[in-house]
Amino acid sequence: MSTLSARGADALRHVLVFTFRHWRRRWPLAAGTALAVTLATITEVFVPLFAGRLVDALTAGRQQAPAALEAFLVMAGLGLVMVVLRHLAWWGTVPLTLNIMSDVVREAFHRVQRFSSDWHANSFAGSTVRKITRGMWALDVINDVLLLSLLPSVVVLAGTVLLLMLHWPVMGLVMACGALVYGALTISLATRVVAPAARLSNAWDTRIGGLLADTLGANQVVKAFGAEAREDARLAIVVARWRRRVRRTWMLATWSASGEFALLWVVRTAVTGTALWLWWQGRATPGDVAYVLTTYFVVHGYLREIGQHVHNLQRAVNDMEEMVELHGLVAGVADRQEAGPLAVRGGEVRFERVTFHYGRHAAPLFRDLDVVIPAGQRVGLVGPSGSGKTTFVKLLQRLHDVSAGQVTVDGHDVREVAQASLRQQIAIVQQEPILFHRTLAENIAYSRPDATPEAIERAARLANAHDFILRLPKGYRTLVGERGVKLSGGERQRVAIARAFLADAPVLILDEATSSLDSESEVAIQQAMERLMEGRTAIVIAHRLSTVRAMDRILVFEHGRIVEDGRHEALLAKPGGRYRRLFEHQSGGLVESGEVREPEQTAG
Repeated sequence: MSTLSARGADALRHVLVFTFRHWRRRWPLAAGTALAVTLATITEVFVPLFAGRLVDALTAGRQQAPAALEAFLVMAGLGLVMVVLRHLAWWGTVPLTLNIMSDVVREAFHRVQRFSSDWHANSFAGSTVRKITRGMWALDVINDVLLLSLLPSVVVLAGTVLLLMLHWPVMGLVMACGALVYGALTISLATRVVAPAARLSNAWDTRIGGLLADTLGANQVVKAFGAEAREDARLAIVVARWRRRVRRTWMLATWSASGEFALLWVVRTAVTGTALWLWWQGRATPGDVAYVLTTYFVVHGYLREIGQHVHNLQRAVNDMEEMVELHGLVAGVADRQEAGPLAVRGGEVRFERVTFHYGRHAAPLFRDLDVVIPAGQRVGLVGPSGSGKTTFVKLLQRLHDVSAGQVTVDGHDVREVAQASLRQQIAIVQQEPILFHRTLAENIAYSRPDATPEAIERAARLANAHDFILRLPKGYRTLVGERGVKLSGGERQRVAIARAFLADAPVLILDEATSSLDSESEVAIQQAMERLMEGRTAIVIAHRLSTVRAMDRILVFEHGRIVEDGRHEALLAKPGGRYRRLFEHQSGGLVESGEVREPEQTAG
C-alpha cells in the first residue's frame, strides 16, 4: 500500500505540474480567473460579519435602524459584487479550459503518431484512444476543481480564521484546528485509500476499451469462425474484474465520505459550544454568536465540499495520469534538432557496415551489413520469414535506428534528415494495405493531397482500379469503411497501388504487392508496376519468387545475412544454392540448366 501511496503522490505531482505548465501558456487568462474567484470569495467572508452587526442592531431596537440599514446595504452590495465576479470567473474558465483541452489532445495525438512502430505494435489502439480522451475530459474537471472549488475554499477558510482570530483568538484557533484536521484527513483518504483503488479501476477500464476496439476491429474474423459467444464470454470476464475493482473503489469512497461527515459534526459541535461559552462569559453579544454561527455555516459548506472536491481532483488525476505518461514517453525514433529536408536526385541506397539489434536481443539481426543499390536499380529481396527482409526496408524508412553503421539515400544519412521528408521520397505498397474510413479519392490522394481529380483517376487506371471504382454507387466519393472493410482484399490492394503511383517517389518499396490479386488482375498490375518501376530505385520484398524473376538483381537473406546476390538466371544456375532450393520448393519441380522442369504426371 505504501508503494501505491507513493505512486499516487507522484501522479498527483506530475499531473499538477502538467496542468500548471499549460496554465502558464495562458497566464493572463488563468491569473485573471483566479483573481476574480478570490475577490468573489472574499465578499462571502465579510457577509457573516455584517449579518452579526444586523442582528445586534435589531436587538437594540428601532433607534439602531440606521445601523441595521447600513449593514443590510453592505450585505446586498457584497452579494452583487460576488455575483458579478463569479460570472467573470466562470466566463474566463470556459476559454481557458477549452483551449487547454484542445492543446492537450492535439499534443497527445502528435506524440503518439511519432512513437516507434514497435510501440504501436505493442499497444492497443483502443486503449490509447481511451487514455487520451479520458485525460482530456479529466483536465476539465481539474480546472473546475482547482479554480472554482478548492481556491474559494482556501480563501474562505483563511479569511474566516483571520477575522475570528482578530475578535476571539480561541474561536479562531478552534476553527483553524478543525479545518486543518479535516483537510488533512480528506487529502489522506483521497490519496492513500481511494486513489490506489481508483488507479486499478482505470487500468481495467482501459482494458475494456482495448478489448472492445480489438474485437470490433476484427469483426470479420469473429463472424468467419462464429465466435460471437466466445468474444462475449471474453468481455464478460474483463467486465467482471472491472466491476469488482470499481465496486471496491466506490465503497472506499463511501466510507471516506462518512468519516469526513463525522469529523464535520465534531467541528460544528466544537464551534457552537465555544460560541456559547463566549456568550456565557459575557465576551460575545447575540450578534457575535450569530456572526460565528453564520460564518461556520459558510465554512461548513465549503469544508463539506472540500472533501468532494479533493475526491473529484483525485479521480481526475487518476483519469489523467495515463495521458500525462504518454507525454512523458520519449519517441523511439526522433528527428535531430538540425535535421533538414531530404532532396533525392537519383535514389541510390547504401547500407554501410550496418549492425542492428531488436530491442534487448543479445544477438544482432544484422552485423556489419554492406549493400549498395544503385539509383534506378530494381532489387528483389527473398528469403524465409524472419531473415531480415522487412527489417531492411524499415531501416531504410528509418522506422528503427541502426545500432552501428549508417543507411544513406543519395549519400545522406537517414538519421540526419527529417523523417517526414525521407518517407515522402519513398512510396510503399504493403502486403496488407490499410485504408482510412474516407472516400476512395481521399485514400488514393493520401500520398499527394493536392492531386487533381484527373491525376487521381490516372493513378487508379494504372493500378487497374478505375473500373471497379466506377461500378460503386458513388464512384470515387465512396466511403471504404474502417480500414477499408467495404472493399475486397484485391480492391484494397489496387487502391494502395494507385496511392503509390500518385506519390511518384524516386524510391519504391513493394511488399509482395500483388499477393491479394486474382490472376487476371495480377497480370495487368504487373505490367503497370513495370512501368512504375521504370527509372526508379525499386525494392521488392517477394514471398512468391515468380515476382522477382525480372528484377535487375536479387538479394537472398538468411538469418540477417545476404547469402546470395545476383540475377534470377545466375542464382538459379548455382547447384545447391539457397535461391535454387527456394525456387524448387515453390515450383514443385526440378531445375535443369536454369529452367524449371515440371514433375512427370503418372496415371491413377
